[in-house]
Amino acid sequence: MQEGRVTAHALTAKNEDLVISKARAERRRFRRVHVDLPGKLFVPVDGRESACKITDLSPGGARVECELPVEQDSRIVLYIDGFGRFEGTIARRDGYGFGVKFVCTALKRERTAELLTLFMNRSLIDETDLRRHDRTPTKGLTRFTRVDGEIVPCEVLDLSVSGISVRTDIRPPLGEFVLIGQMAGRVARHHEDGIGIEFVGGSSGSAEGLRAQLAVVR
Repeated sequence: MQEGRVTAHALTAKNEDLVISKARAERRRFRRVHVDLPGKLFVPVDGRESACKITDLSPGGARVECELPVEQDSRIVLYIDGFGRFEGTIARRDGYGFGVKFVCTALKRERTAELLTLFMNRSLIDETDLRRHDRTPTKGLTRFTRVDGEIVPCEVLDLSVSGISVRTDIRPPLGEFVLIGQMAGRVARHHEDGIGIEFVGGSSGSAEGLRAQLAVVR
């Protein structure tokens, strides 16, 4: 009998540990990251909109500084530079700013978590790596996808294992993450003809292999 009570107690303790561990993991997954990003706030009910600044961000919400007066619990649409569009509600007011709780799918939260991870690790990318790899003039057509889902056709100008330069009239903000072919990247620079995209995590293989991954059509 005593052994049964000990076993039950051990199982209860184990279950509690699992719950606590899961809760901590969720807190880490939705941990807010301090940022300083421009954005735009839109209030659908009356059509008001205003530029704003996002000072912290997580997959579940954000803190926003904005001159536009918005009541608590109001539904809003928030555009965050480099992260795309979010729907949400005003969760709390905080002096000049307010907290926004996102209303989005699990897939959208996971995508935001991935972008935040890349954003936090951007300083680990050595900009000299771009200069260290020889770029090869390459002609062809491809396209890249922005975080808001916009698909942008473009022309390849040159290519290396660390990045690609493309001709395009669309110039996303520096630091915005994009998907080009099967490769993830971020906008590293603007130039006269378009943009330079740095591959996230680098790449390896032959030039032909890179062209295949980037879906370059000559």
